[in-house]
Amino acid sequence: MGYKIVVSGAAKTDHCCEGIKKISKEVGREIARHKCVLITGGTTGVPYFAILGFKEIGGFSVGFSPAISEAAHVKTYKLPTKPFDVMIYTGADYTGRNMIMTKAADGVIVICGRMGTLHEFVTAFEIQKPVGVLEGTGGTADKIRQIAKGPFRGYRRVFYEKEPKALVENLINDIKKQKSKVEK
Repeated sequence: MGYKIVVSGAAKTDHCCEGIKKISKEVGREIARHKCVLITGGTTGVPYFAILGFKEIGGFSVGFSPAISEAAHVKTYKLPTKPFDVMIYTGADYTGRNMIMTKAADGVIVICGRMGTLHEFVTAFEIQKPVGVLEGTGGTADKIRQIAKGPFRGYRRVFYEKEPKALVENLINDIKKQKSKVEK
C-alpha cells in the first residue's frame, strides 16, 4: 500500500467554491492514481466527494468516525458508512477523531473547510506533517496562508496549489523525501 493521505474539508459545502464536488472528486482520483490510501473523517461533503472520486479509480479507503459504534455513526452523527473499505470508530467525538486521524496519516490535504478542518490543519502543522492546501476552494483553505505566516516552531511543510494534480504530486514528493531520510 502507498502513503496514507487525509482529505480534510467541509462536511457542509454551502460556503465552498462552485464545482466543489468535481474538484474534491478529482483530488480523490489523483490520490488513487498514486496508489495511496485515502483517509477521511468518515463524513459527508468534501471528504465524501473525494472518496467517490477515489473509488472510481480503485484503492483502499479508511474512515475515522467520531462515534463509538456503527449505530452511533449512522443514527447519532448521521454519517455514511459506504463507500469506505474500513471504518474506525474512535468514540472520541469530532475533536478526538480529528487528532487520531491526522496523526495516522503521512500527509493531509485541505479543501475548503470550516473549524474542524482548521483543527486538522493545526494538528498536522504542529506535528510537522506535510499539508497540501487547495486554494480557491473557499472556507478554511483560503485562510491558511495568512494563518501559517505567523510565528511557529519546527519546520513549515505547507504546500499551496490551485490544481488537484499538482497539489497531490507535491504532497507525495514531500512525503517520499521525508521517508527517505528516515530510512537512511
